[in-house]
Amino acid sequence: MNQVRILIADDHEVVRMGIKALIHQHPDLRVVAEASSGEEAVEQALQHKPDIVVMDIRMPGMSGVEACRKITQQLPDTRVIMLTSFAEDDLLFAAIRAGAAGYVLKRIGSDDLVKTIQSVARGESALDPAMVEAIFKQVSQMDKAKDVAVFGDLSTQEMRVLALIAEGLTNREIAGRLFLGEGTVRNYVSNVLSKLHLANRAEAAAFAVQHKIKEHVTFE
Repeated sequence: MNQVRILIADDHEVVRMGIKALIHQHPDLRVVAEASSGEEAVEQALQHKPDIVVMDIRMPGMSGVEACRKITQQLPDTRVIMLTSFAEDDLLFAAIRAGAAGYVLKRIGSDDLVKTIQSVARGESALDPAMVEAIFKQVSQMDKAKDVAVFGDLSTQEMRVLALIAEGLTNREIAGRLFLGEGTVRNYVSNVLSKLHLANRAEAAAFAVQHKIKEHVTFE
């Protein structure tokens, strides 16, 4: 049976010793190198070419994220599992973008850490369940920010007009809802189409729905 070759990178010796002792209990896993900094992790990875790097995300000097990026760029067959102390770690997305294949909490159980290493070694991705909520929350915030940004050039009243276009209202109906003249509404519609580079009301309606305009408009 081929052993999974592992590099452990953490600036705390006690943590490295604990992970190493755990791995020694499993004949399919073998520690081939250790590192106490990001720079050393990159050096040891290039020298030993491990299958898996288990690395602390926060280390002095070069961060675990930057070390992960350098390792995955130069050793595409080496997979990196990032360790973090907090589920809300603000480096989560940075680590994923850097190429991390796994992201787990340091308080993860011993059996779960071994299973994570084994699954990542098989080519799977692994994420601690405690991180899932944080991911969805940040993705939701990012999506909402993107939706707000696409409407950035519109005034409050133009946003309201667009929201009502999305509801299928005519210019006359919009004028009644917003207590405006029909000619004023036509001007607003023209401005909206011009600012968003849309050809007609149908495109405007589809655009508004796609970017969840109802979440960004009030009629108070």
